[in-house]
This record gives sequence, C-alpha cells and structure tokens, in this order.
Amino acid sequence: MPTQPKTHAGRERGQILVLFALGVVAMIAMVGLVLDGGDTFAQRRDQQNGADLAALAGANAYLNTYTSGGSVGSASTAARNAAIATATRNGYTAGGGLTVTATVSLLSAGAEVTVDITKPHQNNFARVMGFETWDVSVTATAQTGAIDTGVGAAPWIMNIGAFNPNGSPKYDASNPIAFGEANGDYPISGEDLAWTDFNGSNNVNTNEVRRIITGDNVVTATIGFDQYIGQHNQGNHTALYGDVNSWLAGADVPIPIVGPCPPPATPNADGCFKGWAMFHVISASGGSDKTITGYFLTNFIRQPLTVGACTAAMQAAGTCGRIPTSVFGAYAVRLSN
Repeated sequence: MPTQPKTHAGRERGQILVLFALGVVAMIAMVGLVLDGGDTFAQRRDQQNGADLAALAGANAYLNTYTSGGSVGSASTAARNAAIATATRNGYTAGGGLTVTATVSLLSAGAEVTVDITKPHQNNFARVMGFETWDVSVTATAQTGAIDTGVGAAPWIMNIGAFNPNGSPKYDASNPIAFGEANGDYPISGEDLAWTDFNGSNNVNTNEVRRIITGDNVVTATIGFDQYIGQHNQGNHTALYGDVNSWLAGADVPIPIVGPCPPPATPNADGCFKGWAMFHVISASGGSDKTITGYFLTNFIRQPLTVGACTAAMQAAGTCGRIPTSVFGAYAVRLSN
C-alpha cells in the first residue's frame, strides 16, 4: 500500500527535540558549574581563614618560645605544632584527600610560618560534566620578629651626643630640655635637632614635613647604617614647630638618631643614621625659639634591625632565626601573604 511521505514540518519537530535535549543538558551543566563554583569559592574563603589563623598561631608560638628562652630549633618545632593544631581546631585535619602542611623558614631576624591547606570539593551538579571533585588549595604566611621599622616616625633627627656611651639618654623624664640649638641641615650636638623627610637626597619641604606631622603621610622607614637623612637647604621651617605642638604634644614617637658620616664625608657632617630611640614630646615653640621640648623614653639602640631573607653566609654562621632586642621595645606577628 502506498505510504504517506514525511512532511517538512515533521522533520523540523524532530530536529527541535534533539536541539532541546542538547540545550537542556548544556543548561544543567552551566547551572551546575555556577552552583558548584559558588560553593567552591565559599569553601576557599573558609580554608583561607583557617590557613591565616594557623600561620599567625605558628608565628606567635615561634616568638613566645624563642623570647622565653628557647632556641631557634625549639621555636621552629613549637611553630609547626601550633600551626597544625590551630588548623585542626578549625576543622582541617589531614586525611581523606585533605592535606595540611606547616613550614618554618628562618629569616635574618625572626622567622616566617607558611601554612598550605588543600581539600577536595565534592561537586553535585558538575558531575554531569564529569567533574566529581576538584581540589581547593590556599596558602598563608605570617612573619614574626623584632619591630625594626618606624611607622609614623617623627620627621626630625637628633644627635648621638644626646646619649651616654652606654646608650642611656642624658635627657630622660627627670631632665627634659628644649632641643633646637642650630636648626641646620643636621643636628650638631646632643641638644640640637633638624627636620627630615627620611629621604636625604633632596631639599626638605615644609608642606611635606607637615603632612608627616599631621598623619596625612604616614612614614614607614627602615634606614640603613650611615645613610644620610639630613637636609640640603638649611631650612628652619619655623611654622612646623607650631604643628608639632598642635599634633604631637604629649605623644611618644620614634626618632632617628644621627652622627658622623663615614669618609669621604666632611668631619662635621653629622647627619648619618646611627639608630633609633623613643622620644616623648612635651611641647614645641616656633618664632624666635624654634625648639621642641621633651625627653627620651628609651636607650639609644645602635642596631637597625631588618627582617629579611637568611643568606647563605648567615646560615653558615648559625645566626638565622634569632629575634634580637626590638628597637622600639616591641615585637610583631603579621600576615605577609
């Protein structure tokens, strides 16, 4: 018997069904990737918080162990144990594909603790595309050591002559004085001071120094031995004394201490960095006085401390990882990565 030929409309309906089926699969896959991707980001955020806390705990354990009389070795062990224990308390225990590692790297002064956490993410919808799981990995690094950087340091320099040979201050709380004998490029005596922008290679500008005093420009300065940080323009900057009195009276601030520069500097060039000391500002007076009255709170610390990489020479000498006395009488534990 004759058969009815297939119509063009029937062929179109068949094609539409195939395209619809493929589209549904594609849409399900896309929705799965979006949902599982969002859940992955949430897992990563939680893991990052766990790694951050573990790294900080490890760095803090290193500091506490070393400064309480421990050795570099015992401090390193304590740091690793504390990092792993903190990760465990936050739900990250190694096993079942989850890995937690804690590594202690010695620095020139202190150490850093790095925590890596990897955990599989169990997918739901993405399994349609063949992705049953994928790994989520995070890392965090925390450093510890002596504070070696003056943050918000006062923008003036004072002379090594303000201290006794043993580093104790000649002008302490029992003997405050008005500093400001000559106000030249650099202080020429223990009772003198000079302004600085912590640069040492250009003229000191009044507005620039004012922004440091008011806190609009927070200076973070780690200065090397014998680096010149004096002025070049013999600026008295009279207006700055009023700014000091308004903004810093009653404050305790770190002050760079300078002294004679090495050859080939002229014999009276006393603007080269020698160390730090903490200074209490009582008041300041401009006009014809141009003085800042106050006293030193701490001894002069002759060694600027730098938390940096442990060099091969330092490693051979066995000096890495030690935490020396802080310039500012304090220590730091901070996330660096």
